Amino acid sequence: MKSGLRHILSTFLFLPFLALLFNGCTVKTNDVAKMSWQGKTYQGQTLHGKPDGLGTLSNGDSIIYSGIWKNGLRQGKGWTLDSLGNRIDGVWNHDTLTSGVRRDSAGLYKGDFNRQLQANGYGTLIDNQSTLYEGFWQKGSRRGFGFSSQHRFFRVGEWKDDVYKGERLNYNSSRLYGIDLSKYQHVKGKHRYGIDWSRLRITHLGTLSKKNVSGHVNYKISFIFIKSTEGSSMLNPYYLSDYAASRKHGYPTGTYHYFTHRSSGSQQAAFFLSNSCVAQNDLPPVLDLELLPSQIRKMGGVTVMWQNVRAWLRTVERRTGKRPILYISQTFVNRYLDSAPDIKHSYPVWIARYGEYKPDIKLKIWQLAPDGRVDGIHGAVDINVFNGYKIEF
Repeated sequence: MKSGLRHILSTFLFLPFLALLFNGCTVKTNDVAKMSWQGKTYQGQTLHGKPDGLGTLSNGDSIIYSGIWKNGLRQGKGWTLDSLGNRIDGVWNHDTLTSGVRRDSAGLYKGDFNRQLQANGYGTLIDNQSTLYEGFWQKGSRRGFGFSSQHRFFRVGEWKDDVYKGERLNYNSSRLYGIDLSKYQHVKGKHRYGIDWSRLRITHLGTLSKKNVSGHVNYKISFIFIKSTEGSSMLNPYYLSDYAASRKHGYPTGTYHYFTHRSSGSQQAAFFLSNSCVAQNDLPPVLDLELLPSQIRKMGGVTVMWQNVRAWLRTVERRTGKRPILYISQTFVNRYLDSAPDIKHSYPVWIARYGEYKPDIKLKIWQLAPDGRVDGIHGAVDINVFNGYKIEF
C-alpha cells in the first residue's frame, strides 16, 4: 500500500511538469518566444505558453497574421494577406476578422470580411476612378442593397454578382400612376369597345415581374397619354374623342407620336403637329422611339437615326413651347442612347421596362407593365408610374 501511494503521488506531481514541457513556454507574461505547430511558426509575446500580446504567425516565409493576440487567439488590431497577396489591416475578435481595410487593383475597400478574407457584409469601395460604392457584399462581390456615385451620377438600388440591377419600388397608393391609350384599347379583333371614363381605377399592375405591393391595388389614375399619329401618314381614329374625354374628366393629358423609319424626322413632326392637341396646360408631347436594329440600318445607321430624332424633338419643342419626353425601352437605352449624349442629358425619359427593378437611368416615367388592368377599359393596359411624388409632378 505504501509503495502504491508513493507511485500515485509521484504521478500527480509530475503532471504539471509534463504540461510545461509540452507547451514549451514559461508562465511569465510578455515573454518573447518562438514556437511551432502544424507547420506554422509563431514569434512574439506569450502568456502561460500561449500567444499573448504582440506577435507574428507565419507559414514558411508567408505572414499569416501580425498583430495583437490574447490567450492564443488573434484579438485586436493586426494585419494579414489574402490569397492574392493583398494586405488587410483590420480588427480581430476571437480569431475572426470582423472588419478591415484592403487596397488592391480594384481600389480601397473598407468593411466586413468572411473567413476566406473576401468582402462580405457591409462595406465601401473607392475604385481607381474615384467611384464610391457603399452597401452589401457577398463572397467578394456586390450583392444586395447599396448606392454608388460615378462622376456626378448616383445609383441607388440592388446589386447581384457585381451587376447593378436597379431599385425595387414599393407600390402603394401614395405613388402617382398613369396609363397610355391607343386604338388597341378600343379594338380587339372584330370587336369594338368604349371606355367608361367615370370608372377608371387601376386594379392590377401586371404579371410579367415580381412587385412589392403594400395593401390592395385600387389606385387612382393621375395622368394619361394618348397616341395621335404614327410616321407621316397614320392616325389613331380614337385620339380626338379620347383626348376630349380625358380632359373633360380632369385628367392631366398628353399626346404621343410613334416614330418610324420610313420618313424624316421633320416630316413626322409636321404630321404630328397638324393632327395633335397640345394645350398650354397639357403634359409635354412624347416621341415613342421603338425602332428595330434592321429598321435603324434602313434609315442609314444610328447617327442618321439620331439626326432625325433631333429634328422631331426640336421642331415640336419650338412649335409647342414644351420640351418633349422621349419614350424608349431599357434595351434601346443600353444600345443607343450613349451615342446621343445631348439628348440623353437634355430630354426627360420615359422608359418601358417590364422587370422587377426600376430602370437604370435618370427618368421621369417608368412603364412597368403592358398587361395591367383598369376598371372601365377592356383588356390589357400599359401601367406607368411617375418617378417622384405629387410635388415633383
